[in-house]
Order: sequence, then C-alpha cells, then structure tokens
Amino acid sequence: MPAIDAPTAASRPTLETAALVVAAGRGSRAGSGDAPKQYRVVGGMPVLRRTLLALSSAPSIDAIQVVIHRDDMPLYEACVAGLSLRCVLHPPVVGGDTRQQSVLAGLRALGKHAPRHVLIHDAARPFVTRAVIEATVEALAAGEAGVIAALPVVDTLKRAQDDGAGDMHISETVDRTPLRAAQTPQGFRFATILDAHERAARDGASELTDDAAVAQWAGETVRFVAGDPANVKITTAEDLMQADRKLTLEDWAARGDIRTASAYDVHAFEPGDHVMLGGIEIAHGKALKGHSDADVVLHALTDALLATLCDGDIGHHFPPSDPAWHKASSDRFLAFAAERVRARDGAIAHLDTTIVCEEPKIGPHREAMRARIAEICAVPLSRVSVKATTSERLGFTGRGEGIAALASATVRLPFSPDDTA
Repeated sequence: MPAIDAPTAASRPTLETAALVVAAGRGSRAGSGDAPKQYRVVGGMPVLRRTLLALSSAPSIDAIQVVIHRDDMPLYEACVAGLSLRCVLHPPVVGGDTRQQSVLAGLRALGKHAPRHVLIHDAARPFVTRAVIEATVEALAAGEAGVIAALPVVDTLKRAQDDGAGDMHISETVDRTPLRAAQTPQGFRFATILDAHERAARDGASELTDDAAVAQWAGETVRFVAGDPANVKITTAEDLMQADRKLTLEDWAARGDIRTASAYDVHAFEPGDHVMLGGIEIAHGKALKGHSDADVVLHALTDALLATLCDGDIGHHFPPSDPAWHKASSDRFLAFAAERVRARDGAIAHLDTTIVCEEPKIGPHREAMRARIAEICAVPLSRVSVKATTSERLGFTGRGEGIAALASATVRLPFSPDDTA
C-alpha cells in the first residue's frame, strides 16, 4: 500500500473568513434571570444558539470562535449540545473583564488558524441576517480593511444639558444626517484588527467601545454596509420578552395548516379500588377494565391527536392483542402521539376533553389532570381543558357501568407540498 503524504501548509485549505462571537458578558441590564442573557431562552432556544445558527447559515463563514466567561462553560456546553452547523465551531476560549479583552482573547485563539478575514459579532444579536453577513464579507473581499453594518439614525436627536439643579433641558438639536447606529458584525482583515487590539492593549487604550473604534484608533479607515432594523441587540429584560414574542409569533405563523380532530373512548367498570383518569390515580370502589391501565381520558386524547395527522388510532399503534401493552401506563400512548406531532414540525395548540360519568367526582381532580396532560404533551397548562358532566342517569354511564370521554385536539403544522397534491 503506497504511503500517504501528510498535507503540507501549502496544500491545506485556506481559512478565508471566521466569525468571532463575543459571549463573555454578564448582561446585568437583562434582569436577574438564572443565566446571562446570551444563555436565556427566547422562542424555545438560547440566544447564543440562535446566533450561532444565524452565522452558520451564511456560506461565506468557514469557522466560528466563541469567547465565553470563565464561569459559563456548563451553560455553553448545554447551549451547543447537539448543535449541527454548516461550518467549523472551534472550542470556546475564556474572555477577559472587558469586551476589548475578550475580543483580543478570541483573536489570539483564531491566530493559529490564520483566517484572512474576521467578523466580530455580539452573541446577543441573534437576528442577524445572511444578507448583512454577506454584504460585510463582500466589502472585505473587495479590499476594505474594515467594514461595519450600520443604520442611518432616523430619530431627532437632542443634546441635553444639566441646568445645575438636577434637571435636564435641551441645549441643541443635533444634525443626524452624518450619524449612523452601529451594529455587528464588524468585519476586518484579520491581521489588521489583531494588530490594532494588541497595540491598544499595550498602550492602555481600554475605553474603546467597539472594534471599529479600535481600528480607527490604530489609524484604519472603516466603511459602512447597510445594516438591518431586525438585527437588534438584546440588552434588557424587555428586549428578551419582545424577542420571545416575535419568535413565538413567527413560529406559529409558519405553521398555518391548522387541524382539529375529535375522538371518543369508553371503558367499563370491573372490581378494583381506583381508576386512572387523565394520567392520575383516583381512589374509587371500582376500576376501569382494559388491556392497558384503561385511562379513558388519555386514550381519547391520543386518538384525537393521531387523527389530526391522519395517522391511524391508538389500536393501530398499540394493538390490544400485543402483550407488550398489557397494563401499560397510558401516558406512553399520549406522549407518543404528541411526539408524532413534533416529528412533523407541528405544535399542539389546544387539547380538550369531556369526561362523562356519575362517579367518581371529577371536580376535585380537574386541575391535577390538566397539569398531568400538559406535562405528558409538553405544552403550557393554558392549552389544556378538562371538563366533566353526567348523563342524567341515562345510558350505561348513568347506570354506573363505565366511564366515557370525548376529546378534541387542535394542532398547527407547516404546509407541505404533498398537501396540495
């Protein structure tokens, strides 16, 4: 077998553009959550994870380097667990006490990979678009030493002055024509910005507020590309709430195929000392008869969810002839149906059930059932309804021979080309 030569430096692929994500801040203005803002969840996903996915979506980004706080490694590992990116994600490095120190730590870590260009981006800007990223990269490829995304200032600006008594008044109206609101990414030739940060660190220039300011301090010219109003920085607790609301609305809007289905189930009584209803055990002088635990509520909800997907019924997936399901807990059936919805990138919008029986009394157990159903299906409690009625002593339920349950489920699914065939 012929020998295989190791790749030489000349034969290795060149790292053209790397993204450096600054995620070492404490985010104190974002409120007293259980984690810094870059690890807080918006729209079901940590902010930093969304930022990494957004950067990776741009074909021009070859690698990403994240800078984190020394105390945040467990948070970071949880944030990126199972994350699949199009580009390389380098191991994180620990930042410093200031943003400048953190950026320098990240640049030094990238030095071993020698990228031609670097885009420096705030972890708390998860809505950066591919268009903004590509415009920044294209400007660097055209020969610019530094370029930042920015927006014209549209608000009227007033300069305030203290009147000496602690009150502020307007001293002048500022001309906004030449002003721009800076965003990230801020892109640079890698060697240029690394040298600028190294010099600023040596010379004690530590009050520069962004990387463009560092480059300017070092004598470089920094140009603009068009930013995007959506590319907001999450700073305050209100920003987190607004971001979560925006993503939730977008997520639900993307699932415009709204389906509702209903189902019905019944089980007879047999000797026993409790019934399973809505996933909870209720003491009673009889039990419900069935191959599984005979939870009539969960069975009806399972059938309703499966029906929204046109995916058979509980007997199709869990045949009573199969001994594997003998005395099985019915929460497994409902969890299965909920997972089938999620596997279609769907969301459960509402679950409703009506229990028909004379006994046991459902009222004292209603909220426990709602909570258990919500837990099984991984939906908010506000999306689960449990009701009960009697049949006025009529029929088999009226005679106390068993319990019936009616259920309905509403789900939202993305539109599929197959649905229009």
